[in-house]
Amino acid sequence: MLRIAVPNKGSLSGPAAEMLHEAGYQQRRESKELRIVDPANEVEFFYLRPRDIAIYVSSGRLDIGVTGRDLLVDSGADAEEILPLGFARSTFRFAAKPGTANGVEDLKGRTVATSYEGIVAGHLADSGVDASVVHLDGAVETAIELGVAEVIADVVETGTSLRNAGLEVFGEPIMKSEAVVIRRTGADGEEPKVQQFLRRLQGVLVARTYVMMDYDCRVEQLEKAVALTPGLESPTVSPLHNEGWVAVRAMVPAKEAQRIMDDLYEIGARAILTTAIHACRL
Repeated sequence: MLRIAVPNKGSLSGPAAEMLHEAGYQQRRESKELRIVDPANEVEFFYLRPRDIAIYVSSGRLDIGVTGRDLLVDSGADAEEILPLGFARSTFRFAAKPGTANGVEDLKGRTVATSYEGIVAGHLADSGVDASVVHLDGAVETAIELGVAEVIADVVETGTSLRNAGLEVFGEPIMKSEAVVIRRTGADGEEPKVQQFLRRLQGVLVARTYVMMDYDCRVEQLEKAVALTPGLESPTVSPLHNEGWVAVRAMVPAKEAQRIMDDLYEIGARAILTTAIHACRL
């Protein structure tokens, strides 16, 4: 039975559970449940603190896990990312009082406060910068005001809380994070149940990204139409009862669907429909 770690709370928890449900896996009904078994899919889910998941997976006690890329890197655990999941995206950056620094090279000899000591220490080392790192569990913006540090490093979304604290971001992003599937470094990547799990999640990702488009067009406009809707491999083309017309079906990127429908209409296509894709295998 495949043993999988899933975030039990926070910004990763809800979207992870939703994706797993879309992939056909049973999920817990109450937030107090820490473990459930999905016998139909031969999977056992463990609901753990997101920060601990990489540690559990690296120990080999659990086969794979869903966590944030930032939490994986920060943990220093012997685990690796095997599939990005496209949600819980964030950017990790330095911030300070205006005029303090312009880039990471200006942090030599300074003190940086952060909740992600592993990420920051690694980034400073990779940049050849000798600076002190102070670990705080939260609200790092106040570290500068209270004199604990001269610079902070934290997840930045809108930057509103930083501006309210009189701080500004500087330099290049330290890292960009999102939810990822991880496994122990060097683990068997061809294990059938793991591959099935990854295929299911990849199917969800594709289903969220594409829609199925159907339309009718005249034969003489088919090449132009197909150029607009090439599909993943090739569109399906079927003759209609009315001579000189064909029906076309292809997957198209959801974010471009309206533009493609307009372009198809302009070349004479009609009965243009889009439908959601709930699951797929490529």
